[in-house]
Amino acid sequence: MHYVKAKGILSAGNGMNLYRGCSHGCIYCDSRSDCYHMEHAFEDIEIKENAIELLESTLKRKRNKCMIGTGSMTDPYIPAELEIGNVRKALELIDRYGFGATLITKSTRALKDIDLLRSINEKTKCVIQMTLTTFDEALCRKIEPNVSTTRERFEALIRLRKAGIPVVVWLTPILPFINDTEENLNGILDYCIEAGVSGIICFGMGVTLREGSREHFYDCLDRDFPGMKEKYIRTFGNSYVAGSPDNDRLMKIFHRRCGENGILHDNDKIFAYLSEFEDKRAGEQLSWF
Repeated sequence: MHYVKAKGILSAGNGMNLYRGCSHGCIYCDSRSDCYHMEHAFEDIEIKENAIELLESTLKRKRNKCMIGTGSMTDPYIPAELEIGNVRKALELIDRYGFGATLITKSTRALKDIDLLRSINEKTKCVIQMTLTTFDEALCRKIEPNVSTTRERFEALIRLRKAGIPVVVWLTPILPFINDTEENLNGILDYCIEAGVSGIICFGMGVTLREGSREHFYDCLDRDFPGMKEKYIRTFGNSYVAGSPDNDRLMKIFHRRCGENGILHDNDKIFAYLSEFEDKRAGEQLSWF
């Protein structure tokens, strides 16, 4: 870990990353891409030492309440959070000043903050977005080695829903020739249905690969899936999108099962819901579900 002093904390869309870099070890991680200009080793977590002070100052100055998001670039619940605690400190500020929150994670460590998540959600809206990619536990440990398994995330989703916290699942990425199977898709959807998720974000069956992330992905394929790198190169070349040859059939299953079970599966509507601030105390609650 290393510390830096940040100049700002919220993006134009009110997103924040309290940490930079990650130790979860997901083989497909797009945040490793060269376009993000990370000037340190990806596993050497960068901590914004003044993040909480910047956030409080920013929230105090905001004229209109809004949703505050985190997790788009770095999972907020990396192991460093247990030591640093910036996510919890940020949630305390969001709760104190009456803002909404949404967090994207693969980690059951989110449960340690369930008291704050519930408190925020009672006044406005707090949504946990959980990524699920791989139903098979052994395969999950290969693809996402240093974070909660899919089964553990599923159990966390149930606890969050029982606490009244809305949950959305990211079904992405799906790796061609590795987990782009009907069995994998149905297993994840079974979890989502049982957990009562509100919506599932899915951009199609495939993975995006850019300079930086592609090289890391291929190194991992060589290590864990011998011969698979060559198959990707033959099939996709240097394409940004490596789409599953079975995409159309799998997406039909995805949309059909979501529709049959009342799960929202329109990405635009889900993103609109995630960005819409609600003031429950004023009786102005918006629901897409």
